[in-house]
Amino acid sequence: MRNLKYKRILLKISGEALLGEQQFGIDPNPVTMIANEIKKAVDAGVEVAVVVGGGNIFRGMKNSAKLGMDQASGDYVGMLATVMNAIALQSALIQMDVPCRVQTALEINKVAEPYIRHRAIRHLEKGRVVIFAAGTGNPFFTTDTAAALRASEIGADAMLMAKNGVDGVYTDDPRTNPEAKKLDKISYDDIIKNGLKVMDTAACALCKQNEIPIVVFDFLLKDGILRVLGDEEVGTYISK
Repeated sequence: MRNLKYKRILLKISGEALLGEQQFGIDPNPVTMIANEIKKAVDAGVEVAVVVGGGNIFRGMKNSAKLGMDQASGDYVGMLATVMNAIALQSALIQMDVPCRVQTALEINKVAEPYIRHRAIRHLEKGRVVIFAAGTGNPFFTTDTAAALRASEIGADAMLMAKNGVDGVYTDDPRTNPEAKKLDKISYDDIIKNGLKVMDTAACALCKQNEIPIVVFDFLLKDGILRVLGDEEVGTYISK
């Protein structure tokens, strides 16, 4: 691709995207599919960083309440779940001959590098995919906020939010409300003021502060990342 809209992107993938047909855990089929889409972007000359959620394994607030666990402890368990997902995605990328590094906000030196901003940027400059795991390293923050934070730190040109079966931002949940309308372009303030549940408000506010556009699209869309990079009207575009 000669005319790429973005040179460096932060791709946010929900943990649920890795479920596939399963009720729990990691399905190799969506992992391979996502890795293949990332490979296409890398082959096109784009620097790709990734943040993956952990909801397919453990949701901090929801699961900790069921277990009688305090939220901070539950959030730490959720961070570890994102590390497992990151390693699975890294393995899929390496099998496709895509160089990849996992950096974690919690130090787990046996399996991943600790997060170091300048090292992450250097990896990207060398054409390596960098997967950021363990959120921000702090409880009470979502992986959406971690994605916005890392996008800001590495100077990403855009944050791409790959949703599971939803092709953009709607006025309501399209899976429960057939009258919900898809929004092609909206502002950060629209997300915050109207409480649209595409991401948490802290993540949206951080992207607004650092003027990082957000593109929300369906990760099941074939060549979805390349189509966003080619400036096609895919999903929902969020900016000032």
